[in-house]
Amino acid sequence: QVQLAESGGGLVQAGGSLRLSCAASGRTLSSYAMGWFRQAPGKEREFVAAISWSGSSTYYADSVKGRFAISRDNAENTVSLQMNSLKPEDTAVYYCAATPRWRTAVTGAYEYWGQGTQVTVSS
Repeated sequence: QVQLAESGGGLVQAGGSLRLSCAASGRTLSSYAMGWFRQAPGKEREFVAAISWSGSSTYYADSVKGRFAISRDNAENTVSLQMNSLKPEDTAVYYCAATPRWRTAVTGAYEYWGQGTQVTVSS
């Protein structure tokens, strides 16, 4: 079992930055590729970014490419999402998730999920 807990969400103006963190407990994260997803009110949960087991490969949704950066620290059992140049359309609850597979944006491929952290971007 892996327990995931996100933090770092909040309210920010358009153009600003936030850094989300995801801390894991129960098992080491090095056995899993990690992803970030988001869900806006009335919309389906969508893929944002993923990072491989070692951190050497990353994968982004087109909507965040060039603005967001995912990273991980396996020694600390954490995953982060640096979000820059935020837009109102980035407003959502952000979730981190763990999967034994690589390069998948499918929510069903992720076995463990955090509870989410709210990000609100004002215009």
